[in-house]
Parts: sequence; structure tokens; C-alpha cells
Amino acid sequence: MAVSVELSKEYGYVVLVVVAYAFLNFWMSFQVGAARKKYKVFYPTMYATESENKDAKPFNCVQRGHQNSIEMMPLFFATLLLGGLQHPVAAAALGLLYTVARFFYFKGYATGVPENRYKLGGLNFPAIMGLIICTASFGINLVIREAI
Repeated sequence: MAVSVELSKEYGYVVLVVVAYAFLNFWMSFQVGAARKKYKVFYPTMYATESENKDAKPFNCVQRGHQNSIEMMPLFFATLLLGGLQHPVAAAALGLLYTVARFFYFKGYATGVPENRYKLGGLNFPAIMGLIICTASFGINLVIREAI
């Protein structure tokens, strides 16, 4: 059976958070490019090795900060877009928190001290958990509506 979903005007906030994260991801990719030049790690090398580059650790920290954000992006987008269907304001607020936390996660990681990513960046964990709960709530609501 088909289920129709009506988008509220507040869903626009969810879309704006997706755009904000896209800009953040773009910015992080430019930071990796700058680090490649600074630490002389050229394509196609993904990660520098300490035996070949004395600046391997600082470069790898910048690269990992961005790579980890890319690895989490499918989960973030899926939970934001689906959870936002039922809870657009809550999902947008959690998504914005996640995006800001990811900025600080990247900045902390890029210092070359990986533990620095958790100072403010650690807020991305409760934000993504909140989005998972919003999405689960949406899924449960669909199942209940279908059963009635």
C-alpha cells in the first residue's frame, strides 16, 4: 500500500541544513588541498607515510578529519532527510548542531593532535543519535498508520 507524505513549509529548514553541510564539505576538501601543497603529499597518495614524509601525521590528521566526515555523510543525510519528514524543526536543529560540531571536529583533528577533535566536535555524536531517533519515530509512525 502506498503512503503519501506531505512536506511542511518547515521542511525547508532541513533542506537548508543539507546545503550548509555541502558547503562545509566543500570547505574541508579545500583544506585538504591546501595541506597537500603545504606538506607535499601529491595525488594519488591518499595518506602520507612517515618513512617518506616527515609531515605525514599533520597531513593525515587533516585528511582523516575530512574522510571521516565523508564516511558519516550518508548516515547524516539519510537520518536528516527522513527524520525531518515528521520532525522538521527538531531534525533541522539537530542537523545544524551536527554540522557545527563537524566543523569543530575537523578543526580539532587538523591541529595534528587527533584527541582535539572531541573538544566541541564530540557534539556530533548526540546530534546524530537524535537524528536516528527522529528517523525511527518516523518509521514507527508509518508502520502504525499502515496497520490502522
